[in-house]
Amino acid sequence: MARVLVILTLAVLIALPLWLRPAESSSRGEGRRLIIISPHNEQIRVEFGEAFSAWHQAKYGEPVNVIWNTPGGTSDIRRMLLAQYRAALRAGDTLGGSADLLFGGGSYEFIELRKPIDVEVDGEKRSTTVLQPVAFDESFLHEVYGDVNLIGDDPLWDADGHWFGVALSGFGIVFNREALAELGMPEPTRWADLGDPRMLGHVSLVNPAQSGSISTAFEAILLRRGWNEGWAILRRAAANARSFSASSARGPIDVAQGDAAAGICIDFYGRYEAQAVLDAGGGDRVGYVDPAGETRIDADPIAVLRGAPDPELAQRFIEFTLSEAGQALWQFKPRGEGGSSTAGVGSEGLDAPPLGPSRYELRRMPVRRSMYESPHFERLIDQVNPYELATAVTNPDRNGRAFIAPLFSAMAIDSHHELREAWKAIIAHPAFPSAAERAGDRPAVAADTDDPVLRQMLELFDAMPELTGPRGRRIGLGDPASRALLRDGWLREQWKDEKIWPVEATPADELRRRARAFFIEQYARIVALAARQAQAAARDS
Repeated sequence: MARVLVILTLAVLIALPLWLRPAESSSRGEGRRLIIISPHNEQIRVEFGEAFSAWHQAKYGEPVNVIWNTPGGTSDIRRMLLAQYRAALRAGDTLGGSADLLFGGGSYEFIELRKPIDVEVDGEKRSTTVLQPVAFDESFLHEVYGDVNLIGDDPLWDADGHWFGVALSGFGIVFNREALAELGMPEPTRWADLGDPRMLGHVSLVNPAQSGSISTAFEAILLRRGWNEGWAILRRAAANARSFSASSARGPIDVAQGDAAAGICIDFYGRYEAQAVLDAGGGDRVGYVDPAGETRIDADPIAVLRGAPDPELAQRFIEFTLSEAGQALWQFKPRGEGGSSTAGVGSEGLDAPPLGPSRYELRRMPVRRSMYESPHFERLIDQVNPYELATAVTNPDRNGRAFIAPLFSAMAIDSHHELREAWKAIIAHPAFPSAAERAGDRPAVAADTDDPVLRQMLELFDAMPELTGPRGRRIGLGDPASRALLRDGWLREQWKDEKIWPVEATPADELRRRARAFFIEQYARIVALAARQAQAAARDS
């Protein structure tokens, strides 16, 4: 009962930002209201709100007042919605009703939200989903997405209609050329560059527990570079970090202001910040790069929420976002910056409003395949076809995603002081290999040195914790099968009756607590090794 009360209290606290936050309107329509929950920035909200209202007026004869709720990043929104719907299900209240749509965030968050929520009340099992499936004609979906529902090896839309990708997102590095020059560093081209010792205190990172897009970026590193090397890259970048922001939009701002030299971000945030600095007269000091062969392209979806106040209007908004008029908002220059008023008006005819945003360059990649064909492709600001660039991961492992937030928090955020001190001890070691002495596209690891002390320090630094399984069995995270077993047992609570964690604790929090203790002990041993070696050197001298 105590745990139930705690969960219900947390549900209310998490949902309060949505219930109490003043809504904003980005359209002037005074007709029907459409309420959208979104992590998107103001520029996207303004352009899509006003354009949809105009589109709806032209097609259906009435304007729409688009109201936005922006309670946080996608991961925060997912937790908030799950808590809200779970609490309503448990109380027997009406589900949803406070918003029509969820717009924006990576596909992972939407895949999680399409899964059933189950609760048991007085022996009665109750179930629902946060997302309400909607149906479009197959011909419309084929027109938008083409023959194959994939970008690389990731889906573009949910086959059961729970969500639909409306844009495509890449992930890379935003950097400040002036700050890098002061550090004596070239522009980064790969993830491992963020772990260069010269970057100590000059990397801006985002907490993956609060940002779905950053979790996807971290997952891309793990998938492309492998579990062990991927975590080695993330740990060194974290050791170099000056801060861990709560919002994925914050990193590019820190870099643009010179507070950091580089950071991981979603592609359109990096490109937008570079363009904003250029437009403000700041020159090309801010740049963005997709690490070649090391990133992924992911669908950015939209979905109708169960209990939507106006489901018909919600489905029309999805239809608009997938139309050529909606897709042009992502990548065309603002109207008046190029082309006539009828240039590229799209399939709805010359009487339709001109394509493109009214004020802001959004710098996102459209999902609609026709946007990468003439005459639209010539009007894209970033003339890149993601369907030609995306590749499947050679050895995909979807079991590791669930561990990113708790492990990274324990490894880097909860223990950042200890992590940095250990890293400083390692890079100060006289035998630490430079990039010129090893393969420059990966971090230096224990195998790169013959010095026994430095080798031990690097082994300690890159070690990962084992977790307890049933009957006290110790299970490592080093292979996909073990990760799947631990994910189901711990994070999906299949082992909740095994008394592995305290009954009053959530398994994710307990995993994070135990991992934090492990990492802090490892970091302390590294610092102690360095101190003993320094003392020995002093005696010998």
